[in-house]
Amino acid sequence: MKNKLFYVTGTLVFLAGLFGGFMWFRPHTFHGTVIQSPELAYDFTLNAAGGKSISLSDYQGKLVLLYFGYTFCPDICPATLANVGQALRSLGNKADKVQLIMISVDPERDTPDKLAEYVTHFHPSFIGVTGEPEKLAEIAALYGIFYQKHPGTEATGYLVDHTATLIVVDQKGYLKLVLPFGVTVDEITEDLKYMLR
Repeated sequence: MKNKLFYVTGTLVFLAGLFGGFMWFRPHTFHGTVIQSPELAYDFTLNAAGGKSISLSDYQGKLVLLYFGYTFCPDICPATLANVGQALRSLGNKADKVQLIMISVDPERDTPDKLAEYVTHFHPSFIGVTGEPEKLAEIAALYGIFYQKHPGTEATGYLVDHTATLIVVDQKGYLKLVLPFGVTVDEITEDLKYMLR
């Protein structure tokens, strides 16, 4: 009887260890589309607050989240930026290894100073950049971002339809991941934690 109990207990411990090992070593499932680009992400230089110029390559060594949006956006932009801000807070000290850059698709209204004020409401590390309309259109096209101005109401003025994805550039400067609109705080946190290992 003791031998049988020992055998059953040993088997259960072995199976629990096997399951634990599987859970620990299983491949990570990303919450967006994984990109395996052989080319470095397009490096751009745009205008930030205080007369500074910001380039993507300035942040090599960090995970960079690129988000194309605008400060007058009524819902999608604030929701996305709020989720990223909460995800960075969940990362604790590791948040220092992540940089969100919001690129305005509304250069007519979004000055660098207005962008800086807007994005830091969501997280103090966020950066907002803008530039000449032609330059912004070029950068957006290279990153697969569509945007188009259309009439709004008298109260809102015109609005801008835009692709609402988060683009993740890895620490070496390669496109790694595209997260769709609607990813949760927990999903963003999980993907960033995995990429920061």
